[in-house]
Amino acid sequence: MSLFTSLHYLVALHQHKHFGRAAEACHITQPALSNAIRALEVEFGTAIVKRGRAFESFTPEGEQIFVTAQRVLHEQELLRQALKSAADKPVGTLALGAVPSVMPIAARFVGLLQGRHPGITLTLRSLSSPEIDAGLENLSLDLALGYTDRLKFRGAKVATIAQYTERYFLLRRAATPNPSGLRIVEQTMTWEAAAQLPLSLLTPEMHNRSIVDRAFREAQASPRAVIETNSILALGLSVVVGEVCSILPGALVGALRGYPELEAVPLVGPEVLTPIGFMFPASDRPSHTLRAALEMAADADWQRHVRSHTGLLQP
Repeated sequence: MSLFTSLHYLVALHQHKHFGRAAEACHITQPALSNAIRALEVEFGTAIVKRGRAFESFTPEGEQIFVTAQRVLHEQELLRQALKSAADKPVGTLALGAVPSVMPIAARFVGLLQGRHPGITLTLRSLSSPEIDAGLENLSLDLALGYTDRLKFRGAKVATIAQYTERYFLLRRAATPNPSGLRIVEQTMTWEAAAQLPLSLLTPEMHNRSIVDRAFREAQASPRAVIETNSILALGLSVVVGEVCSILPGALVGALRGYPELEAVPLVGPEVLTPIGFMFPASDRPSHTLRAALEMAADADWQRHVRSHTGLLQP
């Protein structure tokens, strides 16, 4: 077994935090993955994994080995792309992370990018903001879509390409279904009024929830969260079938356009404006696949497309 293969297994174990799931992701048996990790421990003369009856965590030395492994694999991918890609025909992998609230836009991006460059193999993961921070730092992510305003609180060497401004809507069941799909109500609602309704909201650890809570505090209102979930899908479906309302950004409202029983009301007082953009490690050696992705992210046609599915939306 090559060293590169063993390092791939190590990275998979770090990502999944479970021998069985890591082995499944690598399409090998669990004993084969365990043997590869033990071989690395022999090679480096130190324990990499804390083992109990199941995976517990990486040792401090294991974390150091993981960081180096990620860099080695990153350099390997850069070299592979340099050897296989032509200037206008990138070939290779691209790992993209996105916070849950922007996944509909991230999905559109990877679909259009792969159509434009068929030689790119993409992995898109829904991740929390801290997971995105870690992924950009340890190079397990090439690109991320999320809240760029968080970067001013961090010292990370991350570059950005602005995409759109996130605005918020109250999602509720319509009194009468709209045959053409979800209706955008022209009349606005205040956050104070929204706080009087039974709400389905994200759980407190989600960054999107912190934005919503901040708006309620600014409106001097205390919301009544009768359902809390860390699933964006659950927010929308709980409104479809239940007696609750929810608060969603425009990108998610746009993804629910096919539901005639729903309507979305723009929220004001305050008007919450949150910048969303692509983030990537600042480097003078971007991979061919990352360069292609960044070119599309800055493309005028793509930016017109993304604005039509986010922001204020049209009634």
